[in-house]
Amino acid sequence: MVRSDASKKVRSRRGWWFGLFIGVVLTVVTVLASGFMIETTNTDTFCVTCHAMNPFRSAWQQAVHGGNNPQGFAAQCVDCHLPHGDFIEYVTAKAITGTSDVFQNLTMDVNKFDWMANSEKRRLKFTYDSACRRCHHQLDAAPGMPRGGFLAHRAYLRGDTTKKCAECHPHVGHRNMAEMVQRYFKQNT
Repeated sequence: MVRSDASKKVRSRRGWWFGLFIGVVLTVVTVLASGFMIETTNTDTFCVTCHAMNPFRSAWQQAVHGGNNPQGFAAQCVDCHLPHGDFIEYVTAKAITGTSDVFQNLTMDVNKFDWMANSEKRRLKFTYDSACRRCHHQLDAAPGMPRGGFLAHRAYLRGDTTKKCAECHPHVGHRNMAEMVQRYFKQNT
């Protein structure tokens, strides 16, 4: 009977170590898979898998933020349309926005939807100042900025205004967006 108790303890310890090992392996796999998924879904290529995003991508590609600049730098959709505070805020907004986008693309007629009215109504909600400031962090020292622009940004930096970046710069991320949207959805109806 003594041997049976000792044998149970050994099996119990082995089971515990095996469970711990499996837990660690699953945790590592989950973390790596999560990072891969976040990176994979952060690209414009992924965003246009919903065909409704094609005209927005075309307008973005013609804009300064889409790579049409001397440096060839292109911001991705998530660089402007997700908050850049802490990681939890970013991932939560990404999950909510992504789920909502997929649901809307499955349930609505994208060719009959009034994209421009929706854009004007919701533009400020989905363009984050924290995203703008992530790249444009030296607003008070921007080279070649006219005096009026300097004064406007000074008020923003001091907190003397409640305006958001996209209020003064409404179409900075998508050049000729209204034309692109109208042309694309007119062809697809």
